[in-house]
Amino acid sequence: MTQQPLTIGVLGYRFMGKAHANALARLPMFFPDAPAVERHTLVGRDEEALAEAAERFGFAHTATDWEDALDEVDIFYNLGPNHVHAEPSIAALESGVPVLCEKPLAPTLDEAAAMRDAAADADVPAGTAFNYRFVPAIRHAKGLIEDGALGEIRQVRGRYLQDWLVDPEAPWAWRMDADLAGSGALGDLGAHTIDLANFLVGDEVGGVDRVSGHLKTFVDERPVLDDDGDVEEYRDVTVDDAYTAQVAYDSGAMGSFEASRFAAGHKNDHTIAVHGSKGSLRFSLERLNELEVLREGNRGYETVLVTDETDPYVDRWWPPGHVIGWEHTFVHESYEFLSAVAEGTEFSPSFAEGYAVQRALDAIERSDDRGEWVSVE
Repeated sequence: MTQQPLTIGVLGYRFMGKAHANALARLPMFFPDAPAVERHTLVGRDEEALAEAAERFGFAHTATDWEDALDEVDIFYNLGPNHVHAEPSIAALESGVPVLCEKPLAPTLDEAAAMRDAAADADVPAGTAFNYRFVPAIRHAKGLIEDGALGEIRQVRGRYLQDWLVDPEAPWAWRMDADLAGSGALGDLGAHTIDLANFLVGDEVGGVDRVSGHLKTFVDERPVLDDDGDVEEYRDVTVDDAYTAQVAYDSGAMGSFEASRFAAGHKNDHTIAVHGSKGSLRFSLERLNELEVLREGNRGYETVLVTDETDPYVDRWWPPGHVIGWEHTFVHESYEFLSAVAEGTEFSPSFAEGYAVQRALDAIERSDDRGEWVSVE
Protein backbone atom coordinates (compact mmCIF):
# COMPACT_ATOMS: atom_id res chain seq x y z
CA MET A 1 0.00 0.00 0.00
CA THR A 2 1.34 3.43 -0.95
CA GLN A 3 1.80 5.66 2.09
CA GLN A 4 -0.16 8.90 2.02
CA PRO A 5 2.00 12.04 1.75
CA LEU A 6 2.68 13.94 4.94
CA THR A 7 0.82 17.25 4.80
CA ILE A 8 2.95 20.30 5.61
CA GLY A 9 1.79 23.58 7.11
CA VAL A 10 4.15 26.54 6.91
CA LEU A 11 3.87 29.75 8.91
CA GLY A 12 5.65 32.52 7.00
CA TYR A 13 6.08 33.17 3.29
CA ARG A 14 8.87 35.67 2.95
CA PHE A 15 12.64 34.98 3.18
CA MET A 16 12.58 31.76 5.20
CA GLY A 17 9.25 30.67 3.78
CA LYS A 18 10.70 30.79 0.30
CA ALA A 19 13.88 28.95 1.34
CA HIS A 20 12.02 26.09 3.02
CA ALA A 21 9.33 25.86 0.31
CA ASN A 22 12.07 25.54 -2.29
CA ALA A 23 13.61 22.72 -0.23
CA LEU A 24 10.31 20.86 -0.02
CA ALA A 25 9.90 21.15 -3.79
CA ARG A 26 13.40 19.82 -4.49
CA LEU A 27 13.21 16.78 -2.21
CA PRO A 28 11.41 14.31 -4.53
CA MET A 29 13.85 14.91 -7.37
CA PHE A 30 17.11 14.60 -5.45
CA PHE A 31 16.12 12.61 -2.34
CA PRO A 32 13.67 10.01 -3.64
CA ASP A 33 13.91 8.09 -0.35
CA ALA A 34 12.56 11.10 1.55
CA PRO A 35 9.01 10.79 2.87
CA ALA A 36 6.42 11.98 0.35
CA VAL A 37 5.00 15.36 1.36
CA GLU A 38 2.19 17.64 0.29
CA ARG A 39 2.65 21.40 0.58
CA HIS A 40 -0.76 21.85 2.12
CA THR A 41 -1.31 25.14 3.99
CA LEU A 42 0.61 28.40 3.93
CA VAL A 43 -0.10 30.75 6.84
CA GLY A 44 0.18 34.54 6.87
CA ARG A 45 -1.73 37.72 7.63
CA ASP A 46 -1.93 39.55 4.29
CA GLU A 47 -4.51 37.58 2.29
CA GLU A 48 -3.51 38.97 -1.11
CA ALA A 49 0.24 38.48 -0.62
CA LEU A 50 -0.42 35.10 0.97
CA ALA A 51 -2.46 33.85 -1.99
CA GLU A 52 0.24 34.96 -4.44
CA ALA A 53 2.96 33.26 -2.39
CA ALA A 54 0.96 30.04 -2.05
CA GLU A 55 0.60 29.83 -5.83
CA ARG A 56 4.31 30.40 -6.39
CA PHE A 57 5.40 28.00 -3.64
CA GLY A 58 2.98 25.22 -4.58
CA PHE A 59 0.68 25.24 -1.55
CA ALA A 60 -2.90 24.11 -2.07
CA HIS A 61 -4.44 26.07 0.80
CA THR A 62 -3.93 29.25 2.80
CA ALA A 63 -4.89 30.33 6.31
CA THR A 64 -4.65 33.62 8.18
CA ASP A 65 -4.80 31.85 11.57
CA TRP A 66 -2.15 29.30 12.48
CA GLU A 67 -4.61 27.52 14.78
CA ASP A 68 -6.76 26.63 11.77
CA ALA A 69 -3.73 25.19 9.99
CA LEU A 70 -2.78 22.91 12.88
CA ASP A 71 -6.06 21.03 12.50
CA GLU A 72 -5.29 20.25 8.85
CA VAL A 73 -1.62 19.24 8.69
CA ASP A 74 0.71 16.47 9.83
CA ILE A 75 3.81 18.65 10.25
CA PHE A 76 4.25 22.34 11.11
CA TYR A 77 7.12 24.55 9.94
CA ASN A 78 7.23 27.70 12.09
CA LEU A 79 9.15 30.24 10.02
CA GLY A 80 7.57 33.39 11.40
CA PRO A 81 9.25 36.26 13.26
CA ASN A 82 10.83 35.33 16.56
CA HIS A 83 7.95 36.56 18.72
CA VAL A 84 5.55 34.04 17.14
CA HIS A 85 7.81 31.04 17.65
CA ALA A 86 6.64 29.96 21.10
CA GLU A 87 2.83 29.90 21.11
CA PRO A 88 2.19 28.13 17.76
CA SER A 89 5.05 25.68 18.26
CA ILE A 90 3.90 24.71 21.76
CA ALA A 91 0.30 24.35 20.57
CA ALA A 92 1.40 22.12 17.70
CA LEU A 93 3.46 19.87 19.95
CA GLU A 94 0.62 19.59 22.46
CA SER A 95 -1.56 18.43 19.55
CA GLY A 96 1.01 15.82 18.53
CA VAL A 97 2.17 17.73 15.44
CA PRO A 98 5.96 17.68 14.79
CA VAL A 99 7.55 21.14 14.54
CA LEU A 100 10.55 22.57 12.74
CA CYS A 101 11.08 26.10 14.09
CA GLU A 102 13.46 28.75 12.79
CA LYS A 103 16.23 30.14 14.96
CA PRO A 104 16.72 31.64 17.44
CA LEU A 105 14.24 29.46 19.29
CA ALA A 106 12.49 32.43 20.95
CA PRO A 107 13.05 36.08 21.90
CA THR A 108 13.54 35.23 25.59
CA LEU A 109 15.09 32.45 27.61
CA ASP A 110 11.80 31.79 29.43
CA GLU A 111 9.93 31.26 26.16
CA ALA A 112 12.70 29.03 24.87
CA ALA A 113 12.50 26.98 28.07
CA ALA A 114 8.75 26.56 27.60
CA MET A 115 9.35 25.35 24.04
CA ARG A 116 12.04 22.94 25.22
CA ASP A 117 9.72 21.54 27.88
CA ALA A 118 6.83 21.15 25.43
CA ALA A 119 9.12 19.22 23.09
CA ALA A 120 10.29 16.98 25.93
CA ASP A 121 6.67 16.14 26.76
CA ALA A 122 5.68 15.49 23.15
CA ASP A 123 6.07 12.14 21.44
CA VAL A 124 7.06 13.71 18.11
CA PRO A 125 10.23 15.38 16.76
CA ALA A 126 10.81 19.08 17.41
CA GLY A 127 13.71 20.66 15.54
CA THR A 128 15.50 24.01 15.56
CA ALA A 129 16.34 25.11 12.02
CA PHE A 130 20.09 25.67 12.18
CA ASN A 131 20.64 24.98 8.48
CA TYR A 132 24.42 25.48 8.51
CA ARG A 133 24.85 22.15 10.30
CA PHE A 134 23.87 20.57 6.98
CA VAL A 135 26.68 22.00 4.84
CA PRO A 136 28.75 19.01 3.57
CA ALA A 137 32.00 20.76 4.52
CA ILE A 138 30.74 21.28 8.09
CA ARG A 139 29.79 17.59 8.32
CA HIS A 140 33.27 16.70 7.04
CA ALA A 141 34.82 19.00 9.65
CA LYS A 142 32.87 17.33 12.43
CA GLY A 143 34.11 13.94 11.27
CA LEU A 144 37.72 15.12 11.38
CA ILE A 145 37.28 16.46 14.91
CA GLU A 146 35.58 13.27 16.11
CA ASP A 147 38.39 11.20 14.59
CA GLY A 148 40.95 13.16 16.60
CA ALA A 149 42.65 14.81 13.62
CA LEU A 150 42.92 18.10 15.54
CA GLY A 151 43.87 16.55 18.88
CA GLU A 152 42.70 18.29 22.04
CA ILE A 153 40.47 21.25 21.15
CA ARG A 154 41.83 24.44 22.65
CA GLN A 155 40.13 27.29 20.84
CA VAL A 156 37.13 27.98 18.60
CA ARG A 157 36.60 31.29 16.82
CA GLY A 158 33.55 32.41 14.86
CA ARG A 159 32.22 35.52 13.17
CA TYR A 160 29.16 36.43 11.14
CA LEU A 161 29.41 39.75 9.31
CA GLN A 162 26.81 41.55 7.17
CA ASP A 163 26.47 45.14 5.99
CA TRP A 164 22.77 45.68 5.28
CA LEU A 165 22.41 48.28 8.06
CA VAL A 166 25.49 50.40 7.29
CA ASP A 167 23.26 53.12 5.81
CA PRO A 168 21.70 54.99 8.77
CA GLU A 169 18.60 55.56 6.61
CA ALA A 170 18.06 51.84 5.96
CA PRO A 171 14.39 51.24 6.86
CA TRP A 172 13.17 49.93 10.19
CA ALA A 173 12.07 46.28 10.33
CA TRP A 174 10.84 43.86 13.01
CA ARG A 175 14.38 42.53 13.47
CA MET A 176 15.21 45.89 15.12
CA ASP A 177 12.59 45.58 17.87
CA ALA A 178 13.56 43.77 21.08
CA ASP A 179 9.96 42.75 21.79
CA LEU A 180 9.67 41.06 18.39
CA ALA A 181 13.21 39.77 17.85
CA GLY A 182 14.71 39.42 21.33
CA SER A 183 18.11 40.69 20.19
CA GLY A 184 19.74 41.96 17.01
CA ALA A 185 22.94 40.67 15.45
CA LEU A 186 23.41 38.53 18.57
CA GLY A 187 20.34 36.34 18.05
CA ASP A 188 19.93 36.73 14.31
CA LEU A 189 23.53 35.88 13.39
CA GLY A 190 25.35 34.90 16.57
CA ALA A 191 22.91 32.06 17.21
CA HIS A 192 24.17 30.35 14.05
CA THR A 193 27.81 30.65 15.09
CA ILE A 194 27.28 29.48 18.65
CA ASP A 195 25.28 26.49 17.41
CA LEU A 196 27.99 25.55 14.91
CA ALA A 197 30.55 25.66 17.71
CA ASN A 198 28.30 23.46 19.86
CA PHE A 199 27.84 21.05 16.95
CA LEU A 200 31.51 20.83 16.02
CA VAL A 201 33.24 20.77 19.39
CA GLY A 202 30.57 20.47 22.08
CA ASP A 203 31.41 16.84 22.77
CA GLU A 204 35.10 17.74 22.99
CA VAL A 205 35.01 20.83 25.21
CA GLY A 206 31.81 20.37 27.23
CA GLY A 207 29.30 23.11 27.86
CA VAL A 208 29.81 26.87 28.06
CA ASP A 209 30.84 27.74 31.62
CA ARG A 210 30.95 31.54 31.53
CA VAL A 211 30.94 34.39 29.03
CA SER A 212 31.94 38.01 28.63
CA GLY A 213 29.81 39.95 26.16
CA HIS A 214 29.68 43.39 24.57
CA LEU A 215 26.68 44.64 22.55
CA LYS A 216 26.49 47.89 20.60
CA THR A 217 23.75 49.80 18.78
CA PHE A 218 25.21 52.28 16.30
CA VAL A 219 21.97 53.84 14.97
CA ASP A 220 19.25 54.44 17.56
CA GLU A 221 16.31 55.08 15.23
CA ARG A 222 15.38 54.26 11.65
CA PRO A 223 12.71 55.36 9.18
CA VAL A 224 9.43 53.54 8.67
CA LEU A 225 8.48 53.74 4.99
CA ASP A 226 5.04 53.79 3.40
CA ASP A 227 4.05 51.87 0.26
CA ASP A 228 5.53 54.61 -1.91
CA GLY A 229 8.88 54.52 -0.14
CA ASP A 230 8.34 57.80 1.69
CA VAL A 231 9.21 58.23 5.37
CA GLU A 232 6.17 58.01 7.64
CA GLU A 233 8.03 58.26 10.94
CA TYR A 234 11.21 57.28 12.74
CA ARG A 235 11.09 54.34 15.13
CA ASP A 236 13.51 53.38 17.88
CA VAL A 237 16.02 50.56 17.36
CA THR A 238 16.00 48.54 20.58
CA VAL A 239 18.42 45.74 19.68
CA ASP A 240 22.14 45.49 19.07
CA ASP A 241 23.76 46.16 15.70
CA ALA A 242 26.88 44.18 16.66
CA TYR A 243 28.22 42.00 19.44
CA THR A 244 31.44 40.37 20.58
CA ALA A 245 31.82 37.62 23.17
CA GLN A 246 34.51 35.64 24.93
CA VAL A 247 33.56 32.13 26.04
CA ALA A 248 35.13 29.82 28.62
CA TYR A 249 34.24 26.14 28.17
CA ASP A 250 34.06 23.51 30.89
CA SER A 251 37.18 21.80 29.51
CA GLY A 252 39.31 24.92 29.72
CA ALA A 253 39.06 25.59 25.99
CA MET A 254 38.20 29.13 24.95
CA GLY A 255 36.01 30.68 22.29
CA SER A 256 35.65 34.09 20.70
CA PHE A 257 32.61 35.13 18.67
CA GLU A 258 31.35 38.23 16.94
CA ALA A 259 28.62 39.35 14.57
CA SER A 260 27.70 42.62 12.94
CA ARG A 261 25.11 43.99 10.57
CA PHE A 262 27.38 47.05 10.18
CA ALA A 263 30.45 45.42 8.60
CA ALA A 264 30.84 47.32 5.32
CA GLY A 265 31.87 45.06 2.47
CA HIS A 266 30.58 41.84 4.05
CA LYS A 267 27.32 40.48 2.63
CA ASN A 268 27.02 37.12 4.38
CA ASP A 269 30.44 36.34 5.81
CA HIS A 270 30.05 33.45 8.25
CA THR A 271 33.32 31.82 9.27
CA ILE A 272 34.34 29.41 11.99
CA ALA A 273 37.78 28.10 12.95
CA VAL A 274 38.80 25.36 15.38
CA HIS A 275 42.32 25.01 16.77
CA GLY A 276 43.61 21.90 18.52
CA SER A 277 46.84 20.44 19.84
CA LYS A 278 47.52 18.60 16.54
CA GLY A 279 45.93 20.79 13.91
CA SER A 280 43.31 23.32 12.88
CA LEU A 281 40.47 23.83 10.43
CA ARG A 282 38.51 26.78 9.15
CA PHE A 283 35.34 27.20 7.14
CA SER A 284 33.76 30.17 5.35
CA LEU A 285 30.16 30.27 4.14
CA GLU A 286 31.34 32.39 1.22
CA ARG A 287 33.29 29.31 0.04
CA LEU A 288 30.93 26.70 1.39
CA ASN A 289 32.21 23.83 -0.75
CA GLU A 290 35.68 24.15 0.76
CA LEU A 291 37.28 23.31 4.09
CA GLU A 292 40.77 24.43 5.05
CA VAL A 293 42.61 21.85 7.14
CA LEU A 294 45.99 21.98 8.86
CA ARG A 295 47.17 18.52 9.90
CA GLU A 296 49.93 17.62 12.33
CA GLY A 297 53.35 17.82 10.68
CA ASN A 298 52.22 20.04 7.80
CA ARG A 299 53.49 23.60 7.48
CA GLY A 300 50.34 25.09 5.99
CA TYR A 301 46.65 24.62 5.42
CA GLU A 302 45.30 22.28 2.74
CA THR A 303 42.14 23.41 0.94
CA VAL A 304 39.81 20.43 0.62
CA LEU A 305 37.03 20.63 -1.96
CA VAL A 306 34.18 18.80 -0.24
CA THR A 307 32.35 17.67 -3.38
CA ASP A 308 33.27 13.98 -3.70
CA GLU A 309 30.45 11.46 -3.89
CA THR A 310 31.65 10.04 -0.56
CA ASP A 311 31.13 13.39 1.17
CA PRO A 312 27.91 13.94 3.16
CA TYR A 313 24.86 14.50 0.90
CA VAL A 314 26.99 15.16 -2.20
CA ASP A 315 26.06 11.92 -3.98
CA ARG A 316 22.45 13.18 -4.16
CA TRP A 317 23.33 16.14 -6.36
CA TRP A 318 25.87 16.38 -9.19
CA PRO A 319 29.04 14.58 -10.34
CA PRO A 320 32.15 15.12 -8.16
CA GLY A 321 33.54 18.64 -8.33
CA HIS A 322 30.20 20.25 -9.19
CA VAL A 323 29.50 22.63 -6.33
CA ILE A 324 26.27 23.16 -4.43
CA GLY A 325 24.94 26.34 -2.82
CA TRP A 326 23.32 27.92 0.22
CA GLU A 327 19.81 26.79 -0.69
CA HIS A 328 20.86 23.14 -0.63
CA THR A 329 21.40 23.27 3.14
CA PHE A 330 17.62 23.59 3.58
CA VAL A 331 17.04 20.52 1.42
CA HIS A 332 19.39 18.48 3.60
CA GLU A 333 17.74 19.85 6.74
CA SER A 334 14.22 18.97 5.58
CA TYR A 335 15.36 15.54 4.46
CA GLU A 336 16.71 14.76 7.93
CA PHE A 337 13.73 16.27 9.75
CA LEU A 338 11.04 14.60 7.63
CA SER A 339 12.89 11.29 7.82
CA ALA A 340 12.92 11.57 11.62
CA VAL A 341 9.18 12.24 11.60
CA ALA A 342 8.46 9.28 9.32
CA GLU A 343 10.70 6.91 11.28
CA GLY A 344 9.75 8.15 14.73
CA THR A 345 13.33 9.01 15.64
CA GLU A 346 14.90 12.09 17.23
CA PHE A 347 16.05 15.05 15.14
CA SER A 348 19.12 17.14 15.79
CA PRO A 349 19.33 20.07 16.38
CA SER A 350 16.43 19.60 18.79
CA PHE A 351 14.56 22.20 20.82
CA ALA A 352 16.88 21.28 23.70
CA GLU A 353 19.87 22.19 21.53
CA GLY A 354 18.13 25.40 20.48
CA TYR A 355 17.62 26.17 24.17
CA ALA A 356 21.34 25.61 24.82
CA VAL A 357 22.12 28.32 22.27
CA GLN A 358 19.51 30.58 23.88
CA ARG A 359 21.24 30.16 27.25
CA ALA A 360 24.48 31.43 25.74
CA LEU A 361 22.71 34.37 24.05
CA ASP A 362 21.04 35.29 27.33
CA ALA A 363 24.34 35.10 29.21
CA ILE A 364 26.05 37.37 26.67
CA GLU A 365 23.31 39.97 27.12
CA ARG A 366 23.52 39.73 30.91
CA SER A 367 27.28 40.13 30.74
CA ASP A 368 26.99 43.26 28.64
CA ASP A 369 24.39 44.68 31.01
CA ARG A 370 26.56 44.03 34.08
CA GLY A 371 29.92 44.79 32.50
CA GLU A 372 31.49 41.57 33.80
CA TRP A 373 31.93 37.86 33.16
CA VAL A 374 28.80 35.86 34.01
CA SER A 375 28.01 32.17 34.42
CA VAL A 376 25.67 30.52 31.96
CA GLU A 377 22.47 29.68 33.84
